[in-house]
Amino acid sequence: MAKRISRRDLLKTAAATGASYAAADRVPRLPAGAFAAPRAPNPSADRILALTTTNDVFVPPKGGGFFKFSFDFPEPSVAFEGLQISFRIYTFENTYALDRERMTVEDSADGIEIRASQFVWAGGQEKAPGQLRARVSKKGPFIEWSATAEMLQPIKSVAAIVRGVPRGKISAGGGSFFDPGDSEILLGYPFGGGSLFTARGMNSPIAVIQGGGEDFFFLSCLNHQVRANRFYFQPGEKEYRVELVYECAGWQKSQRLVTPLWRAGRVPTADGAFRPHFEHVEKAFHIPDWEKRDDVPGWFREVALVLAPHGMHWTGYIFNDFAKISRILEWVATQIEPRRVMVFLPAWDGRYYWNYPLYQPDPRLGGEEGFSSLIRKGHGLGFHFMPMFGTNSANARLPVFPKFADAAMSQIDGDAFNLNWVDWDNDRHNEGWSPYMNIGVESWRQWLSDRIADIIERFEADAYFLDIAGGWENNTKADTHEGTCRLVASLREKFPHVMACGEMSYDALLSCIPVYQVFSEQSYPVAFSKYCRAFQHLSHPAPGRGSSGVHESGFGQFNRDTLSLSEHQIPTITIVDDTFDRYRDVMAAIIAKAKERVGVS
Repeated sequence: MAKRISRRDLLKTAAATGASYAAADRVPRLPAGAFAAPRAPNPSADRILALTTTNDVFVPPKGGGFFKFSFDFPEPSVAFEGLQISFRIYTFENTYALDRERMTVEDSADGIEIRASQFVWAGGQEKAPGQLRARVSKKGPFIEWSATAEMLQPIKSVAAIVRGVPRGKISAGGGSFFDPGDSEILLGYPFGGGSLFTARGMNSPIAVIQGGGEDFFFLSCLNHQVRANRFYFQPGEKEYRVELVYECAGWQKSQRLVTPLWRAGRVPTADGAFRPHFEHVEKAFHIPDWEKRDDVPGWFREVALVLAPHGMHWTGYIFNDFAKISRILEWVATQIEPRRVMVFLPAWDGRYYWNYPLYQPDPRLGGEEGFSSLIRKGHGLGFHFMPMFGTNSANARLPVFPKFADAAMSQIDGDAFNLNWVDWDNDRHNEGWSPYMNIGVESWRQWLSDRIADIIERFEADAYFLDIAGGWENNTKADTHEGTCRLVASLREKFPHVMACGEMSYDALLSCIPVYQVFSEQSYPVAFSKYCRAFQHLSHPAPGRGSSGVHESGFGQFNRDTLSLSEHQIPTITIVDDTFDRYRDVMAAIIAKAKERVGVS
């Protein structure tokens, strides 16, 4: 275990190097141009490569890129098993690298230990007290490392900088392999890893690179808690320079940050790359196998088809009211046993998203009487119903908002995080009336729990849907993963027969929610299918013109030849305004295919 550095020790280091403190922020600083000499000749000097951020990468970028320093920032690296490894430390006010003159490298039984007793900043022009200790080891075919960093101020994140990573097609978290060409790539876990608008999301922190038919290289983070990880790939001629970032919990700031174990390896198969990572995930987050889950009701295990009759668009346009949905179900009952059908109800509560989080049957759709009649008649036929709720969306202009306003999300740096990535009214400007709500905060979690419980009790819903369930966000207030799991657990305690369902997932979330409508693990399906099931998204194109219904995406391509079905998802029919009236034959074909898949006539 690393010896913990004390504030007194750091102050001694600062004094020895002539540092003074800025009164405003108490950050140790050195006079411009002053460099601290090593206390003694460094026997490790010849093992430390004097690299910088611009070595062995395309400068300027040849393809798409991301923000980066416009100068050479020190990156002293140590070679181990074909890789070159360095570290970078981020606080809430600056970026720090290891001071090469204050680094040592020592051999251990299975690897090396890297130590730094001082950091540099301003591209190496300034010094700062701090310590970092990293252990790098060889474990069979894998290389593993973790690091501990300490400073006199809270540390936001620590990055491992890894060179020697081969170029090739990349799979993020088990998703489909893609060829980035000469472009830089940023991957984030979960939900973009705090870089929602710039990073490709990954459901688990593993990136696999396919260099050839039997050549797979991988990088993974072996988390034991849900924390933000980011993988940044910067290409050179033949290899990548990779930044592997581990970010602290924004609600638990500390002057000491210990990273989880990072792992890298080269194997001959994709399975050999993915499987060890997901075996760790299963154990770390206690994810049960699908066959052994006790949070899946028996009726869902027989579901062969999902119907998604859309209600009211954000603008107030009605696709289907409750009476029409009831007529549709009467016809569907002539095509398939209703007990094998789950009816998913998007926008049953009126204006989609705008009415969040009131969650009451909308009068224009038929009100409470119409909603009750729909579910009562549907239950009589044998159907199962799942209304939709938003895990983290609330219209700040509604009179109820002050009841949970304290749960509005702030990101790790304290900036407001809004659900403002949709142009609902089509004025070609995204709307910003909805803060992103923090399910980890008691006021919001209780409000949402009460609304869901009310609908289950009064209308006997069989399941409830959590929109953007996979929307974990690092923030200053509370753990959104813990909050989601607490919400689901409390509702399950009250209604053990009612199933929770989420829009999208990340690895740890599979432990508490068994069903989703997004399946992302195309390159390693078992990472999801071993534990959970999925149907098709509410924006799945409806038969005919491909309307996405209440969803903001407008129109997509409905493929009549394949019926737009998915290999890994339960067949789903999006039902919009003209689906039942004009494309009933296509509905019948999808239903027939759904029955064929489960072997029923």
